Amino acid sequence: MPLCKIHVTGVVQGVGFRPFVYQLATRANLCGWIANTSSGVEIEIEGDDAALDAFVRALQDERPPLARIDSLHVESQATNGDGHFSGFEIRASLPQPGAFQPISPDISICPDCLRELFDPNDRRYRYPFINCTNCGPRFTIIHDIPYDRPLTTMRAFPMCDDCAREYHDPSNRRFHAQPVACPKCGPKVWLASSRVQLQDSELGTWNREPRTRNGDPIERAQQLLAQGGIVAVKGLGGFHLACDATSDRAVETLRERKGRVDKPFAIMAYDVAAVEELCYVSEAERALLESRERPIVLLRRRAESHVSERVAPNNQFLGVMLPYTPLHYLLLNNRLQPTEDRAERLVLVMTSGNLAEEPIATDNADALERLAPLADYFLLHDRDIETRADDSVVCLFEDHELPIRRSRGYAPYPVHLPFRTRPTLAVGAELKNTFCLARDQYAFVSQHIGDLENYSTLQSFAQQIEHFKRLFRVQPEVIAYDLHPEYLSTKYARAQDAGFIPPGTPRRGSRGLGRDLRSAPEFQGFGLGDKSESLKLVPVQHHHAHIAACMAENRLGDDEPVLGIAFDGTGYGTDGKIWGGEFLLARYAEFTRAAHLAYVPLPGGDAAIKRVYRIGLAHLAQAGMTWEQDLPCAAIISPTERDVIRHQLDSHLNAPDTSSMGRLFDAVAAIIGVREVINYEAQAAIELENWVVEGLEGIYDFGFMNSDFGSGNLVGLSILKSEIRNPKLVVDPAPVIRSIVMDYRKQVPPWVIATKFHNGVAEMVRVVATELRTQYGVNRVALSGGVFQNVTLLSRTLARLRDAGFEVYTHHLVPPNDAGISLGQAAVAAHAARAAPPTDSAK
Repeated sequence: MPLCKIHVTGVVQGVGFRPFVYQLATRANLCGWIANTSSGVEIEIEGDDAALDAFVRALQDERPPLARIDSLHVESQATNGDGHFSGFEIRASLPQPGAFQPISPDISICPDCLRELFDPNDRRYRYPFINCTNCGPRFTIIHDIPYDRPLTTMRAFPMCDDCAREYHDPSNRRFHAQPVACPKCGPKVWLASSRVQLQDSELGTWNREPRTRNGDPIERAQQLLAQGGIVAVKGLGGFHLACDATSDRAVETLRERKGRVDKPFAIMAYDVAAVEELCYVSEAERALLESRERPIVLLRRRAESHVSERVAPNNQFLGVMLPYTPLHYLLLNNRLQPTEDRAERLVLVMTSGNLAEEPIATDNADALERLAPLADYFLLHDRDIETRADDSVVCLFEDHELPIRRSRGYAPYPVHLPFRTRPTLAVGAELKNTFCLARDQYAFVSQHIGDLENYSTLQSFAQQIEHFKRLFRVQPEVIAYDLHPEYLSTKYARAQDAGFIPPGTPRRGSRGLGRDLRSAPEFQGFGLGDKSESLKLVPVQHHHAHIAACMAENRLGDDEPVLGIAFDGTGYGTDGKIWGGEFLLARYAEFTRAAHLAYVPLPGGDAAIKRVYRIGLAHLAQAGMTWEQDLPCAAIISPTERDVIRHQLDSHLNAPDTSSMGRLFDAVAAIIGVREVINYEAQAAIELENWVVEGLEGIYDFGFMNSDFGSGNLVGLSILKSEIRNPKLVVDPAPVIRSIVMDYRKQVPPWVIATKFHNGVAEMVRVVATELRTQYGVNRVALSGGVFQNVTLLSRTLARLRDAGFEVYTHHLVPPNDAGISLGQAAVAAHAARAAPPTDSAK
């Protein structure tokens, strides 16, 4: 009887794949077995040829909704006799040293579990941890592979007889659902005060007996939220800080406690109908909201929305998500006041449970300590979180998602590379950090880590690297990092010259890292492991990484260069200056800077990034204009500060040069009075974009200059260097600045100025791209960098480039901001590791 040996790779564990195969085989009267392994799923099955062919086709065509098959290898064998097997069975998992497989992200509650959650006749009625093989936690609870319950945080909860029966029944949708539980045997939830954990009789707790509650902590939390309280809610990948999004007082209190002046909060509403009362929702946006990933979706706000203006000040958009855990549904399903009026339902602010710039809290004890100054109450549970994961953020662009933050629901699903790579660690950038572990044709980009500006975030970064190395069996042979010498990620990578001491590990004679990690000598011992003689360190220029990320996720080959347009706020250049308005002729292993925005001094360095009026003054000076008091950026400064800034510009003392497009947006916003001082990243640019209107075709014209290539402006191999035949193009924003000032003084409305500026940038990109195509014959364009999160600019730029006949690539898997840098670093390193080592000009 014919026998097939089948090996399946991809996301095929924890997604109902084995029961699916079991049912498929028994339905066709095929015999054999299936087992999870550390590398995927192994199947041996026998039957007649027609039935086996149909079985293999069905594996692909009828696979469970959460399964993703990357490869399916079938080896057919002829056997003698009547067959080896008497039936079909599911065998125990088979660990394989060194083998790995992709892991499913966490998945929002499925319709079946949601129906049971609110069914009074179901034994899991109102149980906050209901799940099955089609939904629930995955990545945030797994400690190691294979994905079996003893290797998850559910190992602390032995199954009751009823749950065990479901768990071992191949016909049940909870067959081998590792987090399966019920009120009798599973995790419980309770409410505590920020001052003292209250008794069950006061606030309520779930007991472990079915359907018995000594008060309902979730209902009590609803009451506290409706009364204006702030509740820290333990969720899937960490804590949220929740409050009533319709209450100005509650939202303002949360802002004051968290020290978050204007940065928008995300909100959670019960369903799409509730969201539609707050925002405009297209069909494509509805699909994003209801997707199994359940990201925060940026939606245009309705003028009549009853959400507090303090949720997202000076912003036309709200970040909205739907509930994705049963606990969230219970919290938002206000059965205390049954009503058809949806306005009576809670709409909650759900923002990250942390102090500014710290990782989100995941542990109960840590949350009770760190979040006590922020929250009045805590809604806690006792299922441990193995891996923290912030909510993902996306917006809709051209009917597909544009990632802003890729985390819960998406990570750690890999990006499939168009090339093979050695085991590689790419440590990412400083802001919006992610790291990437790559091997073979997989790039495992981490969840959002945060801004690497303090010890606790650096500790989380290092811990997650170790976790990913264990899960995906990667021992890096190559480490890629940013050229910036002061990035903590760069220092982390370079610390390979010393032995590894994990964050928080005591050392004899160590004084600790101290508060100033950047200057602490102990940081040099903060590496990944004992240095291997074969370890290769690859420095990668920031904007080259941006473009390589866009190329990699679009699976572009390296047969010809692309014109990479990288617009962002800050990136260390090969000439030691701050880049950010770049046109690069790029391949994975090399790039040439073909054009860029003209350099402008940044008076006060980092201080100017917050006080953007300084950038406005610098651009005015560069354009040959005086600082008249009628301009908001000049009116805001004192005579003393005016003298200091003037001296910095004249002497170039603490005024580094920058070619940043992000800073140009800041300058324009400051000059016309949209925003002179910011309190969160890109605030000025976001508020400037909010002024843009449709239907206005005017533009502001940039100037152009040629500049000879200087030393340090070329990175890469001789192949690409030899293609340069002309001096690079320098884009001069001075004419734009002069025209904007002229319009402002004519009292032209801000929406006209903002629109003409956006149009002008888009037109400048077309002009430069067309000129470079003429010079170098390149027709493929890749757009990347945080400025291209501005969908107004992105859409207008795309339209002009496409009309000019360019083949244009944008991001859809990783964000265009610095969260995508790690993917680009890994892609560059994969090619650079095969070539001569590049020079690290940042040393």
